[in-house]
Amino acid sequence: MRPGPINNPILPGFNPDPSIVRVGDDFYIATSTFEWYPGVQIHHSRDLIHWRLASRPLNRPTLLDMTGEPDSCGVWAPCLTYADGKFWLIYTDVKRFDGNFKDTHNYLTTCETIDGSWTDPVYLNSSGFDPSLFHDDDGRKWLLNMIWDHRPERTFFGGIALQEYDPEAKALLGKPVNIFKGSELGFTEGPHLYKRNGYYYLLTAEGGTGYTHAMTMARSRSITGPFELDPAGHFVSAKDNPELSLQRCGHGDWVETPSGEFYAVHLCSRPLAHDNRFSPLGRETALQKVFWNQDDWLRLDNDQQLPQAQVSPPKLKLHPWPNQRTHFYFTESALPEVFQWLRTPYPEKLFSLSDRPGHLRLYGRESLGSLYHSSLVAMRQTTLSYCAQTCVEFAPESFQQMAGLVCYYNSQKFHYLYLSGDDSGQRHLSIMSCLAELSLTAHFPLDPILLPTTGTVHLRAQVTRDTLIFSYSLDAQQWRELPVALDYRLLSCEAGKGEGASFTGTFVGMACQDLTGSKLSADFSHFLYDDTTRGSNT
Repeated sequence: MRPGPINNPILPGFNPDPSIVRVGDDFYIATSTFEWYPGVQIHHSRDLIHWRLASRPLNRPTLLDMTGEPDSCGVWAPCLTYADGKFWLIYTDVKRFDGNFKDTHNYLTTCETIDGSWTDPVYLNSSGFDPSLFHDDDGRKWLLNMIWDHRPERTFFGGIALQEYDPEAKALLGKPVNIFKGSELGFTEGPHLYKRNGYYYLLTAEGGTGYTHAMTMARSRSITGPFELDPAGHFVSAKDNPELSLQRCGHGDWVETPSGEFYAVHLCSRPLAHDNRFSPLGRETALQKVFWNQDDWLRLDNDQQLPQAQVSPPKLKLHPWPNQRTHFYFTESALPEVFQWLRTPYPEKLFSLSDRPGHLRLYGRESLGSLYHSSLVAMRQTTLSYCAQTCVEFAPESFQQMAGLVCYYNSQKFHYLYLSGDDSGQRHLSIMSCLAELSLTAHFPLDPILLPTTGTVHLRAQVTRDTLIFSYSLDAQQWRELPVALDYRLLSCEAGKGEGASFTGTFVGMACQDLTGSKLSADFSHFLYDDTTRGSNT
């Protein structure tokens, strides 16, 4: 019995810029992580339907240190390939975003197993972002990346550079060649190169990562071009169809199954409504069934450029994984894999699972707007409606000490339910919001609620699409809903700087600040994420 259709997205929540590779019967997708640590998410599947998180390879200081990097910088557009008995991972570490310059440093690391210890990185270049590696059938290897052009009167996107890589010398050879300037849509980036039937095929992302996003294909008999554009136009795009549930579709890759079927992966987003374009889930990964037509051009299964919310499954044996945990009690020595933190490769400065067994202890560090040491441990929001809950024990001695539950997009966009205190030891509960304002102004929409001076406090966030309601309880039985309906649309790619400058997605998690510098800690006993509570979860 064949399974039903595959529902998109296959990787819900913040999982953009997918790069896919097959090794035998196993499929792997690498996605961008930006300022979240460890860097790069790699998911694993054996049927293209069921996926599990296999590793986050950039997990030590020599591989990645993003301390001080702005929002939506960090790890952009990894490329995962397999050749010569090992995995090859190319990635960008972006140090700057605003203005004419990006400061994009590209690196290569390898590993014989997907979840092993990856080699110290080889520095490649800094001429642009979205690097990829192509293994030609003659054994030669080629690096591609977009060219960032900062000069006046330019569009910043200068084309796709190609340069040979010598794996023995661990160095680039010769000079880069600009092989493709892109289509009229412009903003050409995200290159992936393939070889088939004597052609080199170049798949790129175009149109920016907002609502005019697209994928474009071109081909050439020579690796250095010239490349002819696909006569049908863009390979995938929803830019002219705002009614589709999948929007901002582009930047992707394709793969062949063992049975000879072809599938493409691409990023997408699911706005709350076609006339209410806010995407709290950020940019996700979708899958499309594709085929090669008689003229040797790749086409979607519907023979159009429009992404489908449901696609036909491959002719592969089903291989489900155990259900992912959503209820976490911090009784193990390692942080559950679903959680990440921001920027630093030194998590021991932010939290501990051993200081108090059975608890996640967060050390109070800098503010939630800090780009350096923010003590925040969180997981991705994966459904448009959900309920998250935690329990914290915290004894603040100052109004500068805070801990609690936060719904967080970035340093400019968050809603925070937190405990604090005053100099007399009186604890209180309040809400702090940063509403996507470039000034980073904090808003306090609720008068402080007095709490007992000791004891645990249970905190809850209930999200129903565009609305967030916080609640609290002293016994986990009687809950008090706070009389403030918070605008959840502001925790989206489109809010603030907009989708062209906000590349992640919303997280929900636990945080602790101590602005006195004494690092007062808060202990969290558990964290629960329930996607079956209120409203639609699609």
